[in-house]
Amino acid sequence: MYNCAKCVLQGCSKGELEKSLPVCPNDSSQIQEQAEKLYLEEENHKISYNAALVEAHGYGNMTRVEEIILFAKKCGYHKIGLAFCLGLARETREFQNILEYHDFEVVSVLCKNGGLRKDFIGIKDEDKIQGDCDEIMCNPIGQALLLNDQKTDLNVILGLCVGHDTLVMKYLEAPITTLGVKDRVTGHNPLAAIYMAQGYYKKKLYGDK
Repeated sequence: MYNCAKCVLQGCSKGELEKSLPVCPNDSSQIQEQAEKLYLEEENHKISYNAALVEAHGYGNMTRVEEIILFAKKCGYHKIGLAFCLGLARETREFQNILEYHDFEVVSVLCKNGGLRKDFIGIKDEDKIQGDCDEIMCNPIGQALLLNDQKTDLNVILGLCVGHDTLVMKYLEAPITTLGVKDRVTGHNPLAAIYMAQGYYKKKLYGDK
């Protein structure tokens, strides 16, 4: 199995492929050749080329919002789809206003679209957030199908729950990027838990071991 997360050599980042672990993606020549060919396909080349430009121009200088705008403009994307969570409706409204200011056409679809009840997928009252009620479920598949129907050029995910983001990415047809992810405990900054994993959150994340 590949284990890049535990590699301290990281020779690939410097083009020194001999500096690697015994089992390394650098040695998978057939897969690397396949990847290289795929980068030369028209859409993949456009995305990877413009992503590299945005990385260089925005490095340590531009916010994620600015980078998404620059990336979309460089790729020639005009219609932007927003798949967002009700809990981040205010943030999404502001983001949509910013995109529209930059002359993008924006289609935004809320997670609760369709008004499906959680009973529909077999969720019992004891497993609902508010208990015994007709709690409305999130509908990421609906979000994806609606954005596909609108023929968006680029889709942006904003604040969908774990698993719901999985489903929306599974069914979206246009390219996808993420502006923000949900983490109610850390103010939607999930890496905070990683930064504190050896401190305040150690017991929370590693238990009593």
